[in-house]
Amino acid sequence: MGERETSSSPWAPLAQPAFRLLWPAWFAANTCMWMNDVAAAWMMTTLAASPVMVALVQSASTLPVFLLGVPSGALADILDRRRYFIATQFWVAAVAVVLAIGTLADAIQAPLLLALTFANGIGLAMRWPTFAAIVPEIVPRPQLPAALALNSIAMNASRIVGPVVAGALLAAAGSTWVFVLNAVLSVAAGLAIMRWRREPKASALPGERFVGAIRVGIAYVRQSPRMHTLMLRVAVFFLQSTALLALLPLVARTLPDGGAGTYTLLLAAMGAGAIAAGLVLPRLRGPAQPDRVVRDGTLVHAAASVAVALAPSLWVALPAMVAAGMAWLAVANTLTVAAQLALPDWVRARGMSIYQMALMGGSAAGAALWGAVASVSDVRTSLLVASAFALALAVVLRRFAIGSQPTPDLTPAHAWAEPVTATPIAPDAGPVLTTISYQIDPARSGEFTALMQESRASRLRHGVLVWELFRDTSQNGCYIEYILEDSWADHLRRFERMTGTEVELRARKAAFHIGSEPPLVTRYVAEAVVG
Repeated sequence: MGERETSSSPWAPLAQPAFRLLWPAWFAANTCMWMNDVAAAWMMTTLAASPVMVALVQSASTLPVFLLGVPSGALADILDRRRYFIATQFWVAAVAVVLAIGTLADAIQAPLLLALTFANGIGLAMRWPTFAAIVPEIVPRPQLPAALALNSIAMNASRIVGPVVAGALLAAAGSTWVFVLNAVLSVAAGLAIMRWRREPKASALPGERFVGAIRVGIAYVRQSPRMHTLMLRVAVFFLQSTALLALLPLVARTLPDGGAGTYTLLLAAMGAGAIAAGLVLPRLRGPAQPDRVVRDGTLVHAAASVAVALAPSLWVALPAMVAAGMAWLAVANTLTVAAQLALPDWVRARGMSIYQMALMGGSAAGAALWGAVASVSDVRTSLLVASAFALALAVVLRRFAIGSQPTPDLTPAHAWAEPVTATPIAPDAGPVLTTISYQIDPARSGEFTALMQESRASRLRHGVLVWELFRDTSQNGCYIEYILEDSWADHLRRFERMTGTEVELRARKAAFHIGSEPPLVTRYVAEAVVG
C-alpha cells in the first residue's frame, strides 16, 4: 500500500481523484440543503408562528429518511451507484425548482411548505445512503475516518455558507430568491456528479431483487450486535440534541434585535465549531476511545444548549453555539465511522440507510417532542429539559458501550471456489438446501454448540431463510448444520461476500471435527413436482 493511501493527514483522501471530484459536489449539495432548511424554517415563522409548526419543518425534512431508509439503501446496493446518485440529486433539484416557482407566484402556504419540505427530504433520504456507500469504495480503508471527517467538514462548511447566503438574501430580497438560488445550485451539483466515471464491479450473477435485497439488509443489521449498539446511541443522541437546532429560529427571535441575521450567525457559529472539530478529530481518535468521545461530546452539547437557552445576548450565545457544533460533530462522526467499519461493502448502503433511519428517526421525534414542550411552556424551558434529559441518558447508556464488541474483519476473502455441480443450475432455481456434517468429541459438545450460535448469526446476516443445527439421535457427537436459501444465485453470492471473519469462523468450526475427512458438505436444489 502506497504512502498516499496510508497517510494520516486529514486531507489525504483528497489525493484520490474520485473523492476530489465528488467532495465539492457534496459540499454544494449540502449548501443547497441548508439554504432550503433555513429559508423554509424562517418562512414558517411568518406563515404560522406556532412553535410546533416551526419545529415540524425539521421533522418534515428528516422523517422521509426514517420512512424510506431501507428501500433507498437496497436500491443503492443493487443499482449502479453512479446513476442512482445522479437521479437522487436531480430529484432534489426538481423539488427546488417547484418551490422556487411557488414562492415566485406567492402560492406557498404552511401545509404546502411542509409538503415540499417532505418531498425534498425524500430526495435526501434516497441520496444519503448512496454517498455513504460510495465513499468507502473510492478511498483506501485507512483513510476512511479522514474521508468521513472531510464529508462532515463539507456539511458543516455548508452549514456556514448556506445560512450566510440564505440570511443575506432573506434580509435583502426575501425567501423567494433563496429558493431560486437553491434550485440553480442543485442543478449545478447534479451536473458535477455526472462527470464521475465509476468502474462497476463485475459479477456473473444476476442482480438482487428489490424485496430480497431489503430482507437481506434488515437481516444483516438484525444479526449485528455492534450495529444495534450504534443505532441506539445515535438515535438517543439526536433525540435530545435536535432540540437546539429545531428551536433555533425561535431562539434567534427571543434575543435582542433578533432576526434573520441573528439566526444566520447562530447557525454559522455552530458550523464553524463543527469544522474545527473535524480538523482535530483524526488526532484525537488515536488516544481517545470512541465511548469517551461520545460521552464527553454529549455532555458538552448539553452544557452548550443550556448556555444558549440562558444567553442574554447574541455575543454570549455565539461561543456556546461553537461548542455545540464541535460536540455534535465529534459524536456524530465517531458513531458514523464505527457504523461504516461494522459493514461489508456488499450491504453497506442498506446498513447505513438503517443506521440513518435511527439517526433521523431520533431527530424527527426530538424536533416534534421539544417543539411540543416549548408550546406548553417556552423555548428556554424546552432546551433546559432536553439538556437534563441528555445528562440522564449519559448515565443510563454507559452499559451500551461501542467498544464492547470487537470490530469484525471485513476484508474480502476469496477463500473458496464455487461448488461444482453435475448439471448446470439456473440462478433462480431453488430453494437450495445445504447440509454440513460434523463429527466432534462428545465431551466438547457444549463448546461446539456455543460456537454454532456464531455460525447461525453469520449465516442469517448473509440472508439465509432458515438455519438449524441437528444432533444425530443414534450417534453421539454427530451434528448436521442445515441451511436453506431462496435460490441458487443467493447461495453463490455467499461465496462472493466472504470476509476474513467468515474464514476465521469456518476454521474454528472445522477444528472441532475429528473425522478423517473434512466436514461433508451436500447441496440440494428443490425439484418441482406436479401434483
